[in-house]
Amino acid sequence: MEFDLPVAPLFRPIDVAPAYQKVADAIEREIVNGRIKPGDPIGTEHDLVRQFGVNRSTIREGIRVLEEGGLIRRDSSRRLHACLPRYSKLASRLSRALVLHEVTFRELYEASMTLEVASIEGAVERATEENIAELAGNLARSEAVVGDAAMLAECDAEFHVLVAKASQNRVLQLAREPAAQLFYPTTEMIVTGVAEGGPRLVAAHRHLIDAIRRRDREAGVLWTRRHLQDWRRGFEKIASLDRSVEHMYMEHAQATRRR
Repeated sequence: MEFDLPVAPLFRPIDVAPAYQKVADAIEREIVNGRIKPGDPIGTEHDLVRQFGVNRSTIREGIRVLEEGGLIRRDSSRRLHACLPRYSKLASRLSRALVLHEVTFRELYEASMTLEVASIEGAVERATEENIAELAGNLARSEAVVGDAAMLAECDAEFHVLVAKASQNRVLQLAREPAAQLFYPTTEMIVTGVAEGGPRLVAAHRHLIDAIRRRDREAGVLWTRRHLQDWRRGFEKIASLDRSVEHMYMEHAQATRRR
């Protein structure tokens, strides 16, 4: 007697998106592809009910999704307008995704080496006097708080944002932001656990600003690599490189609560 063995299915069940998500996706596509530009009116909820052929509660839920993502806003008359997305919110969402995927410090370090080197190369070439002044101001604040791990970690995160800003490349600034939001807890823990961590961090920033002032690409790349290698060595003194960033977040949160 022959028995038919179960065969693995070729296809998975179709996941049908709810109507409100289809509404949000349709409007988002028009904004992202440029057919609806920032500031352009989208209409009212009543207009959208008529155009999409769905009920008002569906439209309202779709609008809520878009408002949370910063893609639309309401004016005083309740009319809807397109706007540029709030990239800080998008970056936070992507950062959470990185945490949920349990990315490791090793992955974060490797990606940062590529992104931060690209940032310093752009900054050396295109930084303005205003950019350099902002970096110098950050350095002065860092020197003043070198003994405070939490404050120094905040200054460090801001410093790298300013370097990316000085690159004058918005794509690069946005690309590095999700991973950069994961720097803070690791930097604070390294500075707390490694005595020479704070002074070495500040010294690296000083060399990087000097390289930008002198338009010295080679020095800028050299000190960026040294700075990140210090970050890695400091991390290795307190944890495995293959530790997930999620665990670092948990430890950072617990340590913060105990203070």
